[in-house]
Amino acid sequence: MVGQNESDSGSEKPLDLFLKIGLDEKTAKNTLANNKVTANLTAVIHEAAVTDGCDRTVGNLLYTVATKFPTNALVHRPTLLKYVISLKIKTPAQLEAAFSFLDATASDNLKVNDFEAACGVGVEVSKEDIESAVNEIFEVNKAVILEQRYRTNVGELFGYVRKKQPWADPKIVKQLIDAKLYALLGERTAADDEKPVKKKKEKAVRVEEKATVEETAEPSEEETNPFLIFPSPEENFKVHTEIYFSDRPVLRACNSKEVLEKHLKVTGGKVFTRFPPEPNGYLHIGHAKAMFVDFGLAKERDGCCYLRYDDTNPEAEKKEYIDHIEEIVRWMEWEPFKITYTSDYFQELYELAVELIRRGHAYVDHQTPEEIKEYREKKMNSPWRDRPIEESLKLFNDMKRGVIDEGKATLRMKQDMQSDNFNMYDLIAYRIKFTPHPHAGDKWCIYPSYDYSHCIVDSLENITHSLCTLEFETRRASYYWLLDALGLYKPYVWEYSRLNVTNTVMSKRKLNRLVREKWVDGWDDPRLMTLSGLRRRGVTATSINSFVRGIGITRSDGSLIRLDRLEYHIREELNRTAPRTMVVLNPLKVVITNMEASSVTYSDAKKWPDAPANDASSFYKVPFSNVLYIEHSDFRLKDSKDYYGLAPGKSVLLRYAFPIKCTEVILSDDNETVLEIRAEYDPLKKTKPKGVLHWVAESAPGVDPLKIEVRLFDKLFISENPAELDDWLGDLNPESKVVISEAYAVPSLRDAMIGDRFQFERLGYFVADKDSTPEKLVFNRTVTLRDTYGKAGK
Repeated sequence: MVGQNESDSGSEKPLDLFLKIGLDEKTAKNTLANNKVTANLTAVIHEAAVTDGCDRTVGNLLYTVATKFPTNALVHRPTLLKYVISLKIKTPAQLEAAFSFLDATASDNLKVNDFEAACGVGVEVSKEDIESAVNEIFEVNKAVILEQRYRTNVGELFGYVRKKQPWADPKIVKQLIDAKLYALLGERTAADDEKPVKKKKEKAVRVEEKATVEETAEPSEEETNPFLIFPSPEENFKVHTEIYFSDRPVLRACNSKEVLEKHLKVTGGKVFTRFPPEPNGYLHIGHAKAMFVDFGLAKERDGCCYLRYDDTNPEAEKKEYIDHIEEIVRWMEWEPFKITYTSDYFQELYELAVELIRRGHAYVDHQTPEEIKEYREKKMNSPWRDRPIEESLKLFNDMKRGVIDEGKATLRMKQDMQSDNFNMYDLIAYRIKFTPHPHAGDKWCIYPSYDYSHCIVDSLENITHSLCTLEFETRRASYYWLLDALGLYKPYVWEYSRLNVTNTVMSKRKLNRLVREKWVDGWDDPRLMTLSGLRRRGVTATSINSFVRGIGITRSDGSLIRLDRLEYHIREELNRTAPRTMVVLNPLKVVITNMEASSVTYSDAKKWPDAPANDASSFYKVPFSNVLYIEHSDFRLKDSKDYYGLAPGKSVLLRYAFPIKCTEVILSDDNETVLEIRAEYDPLKKTKPKGVLHWVAESAPGVDPLKIEVRLFDKLFISENPAELDDWLGDLNPESKVVISEAYAVPSLRDAMIGDRFQFERLGYFVADKDSTPEKLVFNRTVTLRDTYGKAGK
C-alpha cells in the first residue's frame, strides 16, 4: 500500500491534508477557494485512508477523483480509491476509463472483471512495446515531422501512441518521443524557435441586402425545445445531491433500483410535474414562468401536471385566491391533470411524522420562536433535542389532540445543527394553530410546514421532476434528507432563475401593500404585473407564454428582464390579431368649408393592413362629413420641414378619405389656444401630401361622434428596480395612469364587447375594459406602437 496508516486527523485543517498528499501550495490554496472541491477532496482523502500523506503521483490521482468522479456512481468511489492506493490504477488514462465505466454503471452492482478489463488493471506495457508504437507513429508521420521539425504537435503524437497502447506509462512515452525527435532532427536551431508567420484572412465581402427566410439562422434545438435539458424518468437513479454532515458520513441521495422500478410501474414511465402555488394572493408574471416550466415539460413529454395548492397556512389562505388561481391557470392555456391540495395528504403527513419520530429523526420542542432563532444563529442544540422517542411521540399526539396551547410546542426535524447549510438547522415540521382550514375544515389544529410537506407530497404524487426557483436551492439538502430518512421515492429536483421584470415589484408583501393601501385599483389593476392585471390590460396568454419561452429556462440569476422585451411579444401578438380602428384622444374640431353641412359620405377603412379587396369583413364604414376631429397634437401654427401634421396653408391626407388643406385658424382670446380649424378638402384626391392623419367625423349634422373613456397606462415605477429602494413607494410614477374621459371614436366601435382588442391607429393597442357600460365604453391602453426592443434587436 502506498498510503500510511490513518491517524486521528478529524480536526486537521484541509490545507495540511492537501499538502500531505503532494499538492503544491498554490493548487492547495486554490482548492480551498472552492467549497465543493474542498469537501470532495477531504472526503476522498479520508475514504482512501491517507490522512498521513501519500506519494505525489497518487495524490494527483486522488485530486482527479475529487473533481471528476461521476456523481451518479458515488457508491463505488471507495472501491475505486482502493485500486488507486494499491497502484492497480496508476495512470490518468486508467482513471478516465474508470470514470467512464462507473458513469455507465451508476448505482448498480459493480461487475469487477468487466471494470478491471475496461481500466487495464493488471496490464503491464513494456518499454519495448511503447518504443515499437513510437517508431510506427514516426514512420507514418515522418514527412510532416521533417517539414515542421520542432514545431510538430507532440500532443498528436501522444494521442497516436495512446490509441496503440492506452495503458502505457506517459512518462516513458514522452521520453521516447523526445529521444526519437532528437535522433531524427538533431539539435534545435534558431529557425525552430521562430514563430511561424500567420497568413492574413481575407475579409468576407459584406452584402447590403435584406435577409431572406433562407438566410435566417436556424434556431438551436435547445431554443426550439427548452425542455431537452431535463432527464427522462428512467434516469432517476443517479445521485441527486451530496449532503455533508458534521457527525456522520456523506449522504448521497439517490433512488435504489427497486424504488425506481416501483415508481415507474405506477407512472408507466410518464413525466409527472406539479404547479404548487400558495393560495395566499394573486398570481403574477413570475408564476407564468413557473407554469410554463411545469405544465410545458409535462405537455412536451406527453405527461401530466398537477395543480397543487400548497395550503399549509390556514391563516393566510382564502377561497378567493383558490378560485382565482384555477381560473387564471386555465386562462393561461394550461389544463391540470388533476387539482390537489397539500391538505388532502394531512393524514399521511401526520403518520409519516410519527414514523420520523420513531426513527429518531424528529422531536417535540418547546422553545419560543425567538429562542429557536437565537439557537440556530449560534448553532446550538435545543435543550429538548435528545428527549426520549416515546416522550416525543406522546407530546406530538397531545399536539394533535389540542391539549397543548398554541406556541407552546413544535415538532422539529433532527438534522444537523453544525451544518454549513442553514436549512439543515432542525427545521420545524409541525406547529399548532387553532385556526379552521379553508379546505380541510376544523379537523386539524396542527399544520405541517412547507419544508416538511412539500417534498413528501412530491413523493406521494410520484412527481418525476420537482422544478422550482433558485432561492430554494439551499433547501435541496433538507428535501432529500427527509425523503431519505423516511425511505421514500426521490423526485429529480432542478432550480431555475426567477423572472424579474423592470419597473415593477412582484413580492407578495409589496403587492399586498399596494392593493391594501389603494395605491392601485385592486389586484387586477392594469399597471400591476399580476396575471389578472395583465389580462385586464389586454395582454394575451399567448404573448406571455411566448415571452417566457423567449427568455428560456436558465439558472442565471439576479438579472432583470426589460419591460420592453415583454412589450415586444405583446405587440407581435396584437399586430396579428387586433383589428384596426380610429379614435381621437384630444379632439380638435375641423370644419370643411367646401362641403355641404348636410352631406355625409362613407369610406371603407381597413381592419387589417393586408385586407383583401374582395373580403367585405376586412373593412368597416367610416362617415365623412363637414365636421370632423383630429388630434390637437397633429396641428401646429408654425410649420417645419420635419413636421408632417397640419399647419396653416398646408395639406394632409385623412386616412381612408381625402386630402384637406388648412385655410383658417380660430384662436381663443389669448391668441395662442387653437379652438377650431377651417379647411377645404380635395374630393378628386389630386393633392399628394406626405402627412397622413387619423380622424373621426360627425355621423350626422350636429351629432357628436361616439364618446368613449380611454385610460393610458404606463410603467408603475420610475426606477427599473424599485424593490431595492428603501422608499419604494416614493418611486411610484405619477403618470402611470392618465384618464381621458371624452375621446371620440368611429361609430363601429360602439359594438365592442368587454375584452375585445383593437389597434387605435397611430396610438397603440387597446382593450375594452370591464368598467364599460351601455352609456359609455372604457378602453385601456395595452401597449404603444413604439417598439424599442425590436429595433434594438431581439
